Amino acid sequence: MNKTLLLNLNNNAMNQLQSQINELESYIDKHELKKESVSNSTVAWQIEHSLLTLNMIINAVKKSNPNEYKWSLNMNRILVMTILKKIPRGRAKAPKIVQPTENISIESLKNHIEKARENILLLNGFEKNNYFEHPFFGKLNLKPTIKFLGIHTNHHLEIIRDIVK
Repeated sequence: MNKTLLLNLNNNAMNQLQSQINELESYIDKHELKKESVSNSTVAWQIEHSLLTLNMIINAVKKSNPNEYKWSLNMNRILVMTILKKIPRGRAKAPKIVQPTENISIESLKNHIEKARENILLLNGFEKNNYFEHPFFGKLNLKPTIKFLGIHTNHHLEIIRDIVK
């Protein structure tokens, strides 16, 4: 795949991420809502978890050494990212490092939103084999990382939309 095509694919995915961040931001005023039939957590928790995940993954990609990336077959990755193109609900628990604290402030959410917007812009500067290691999917280089970020963020947006209904 030539570099221009890869950049265009990444730009489309990054535009989608920016749109998702805008949508997350639009729910900040509903941060206290909770619907136990949908989730045990609030809208604020869903927003903050999505943003913590996005920001931590982009930081991991930034710090990675692209020379250390090596592709390997992972059936979980293929199932979620290629076949389902979504994360099934209730199948996994978020790692502690991306679990929000109990008291989530509007200011904290807004700070995470701004950091996410800045971090998304950094993705264009990474090499194609910068990567992060997902606990279930293994090492994901840049293109699948961006795809995962979109799928993960959409997963939590769907939960938020169901809470707000």
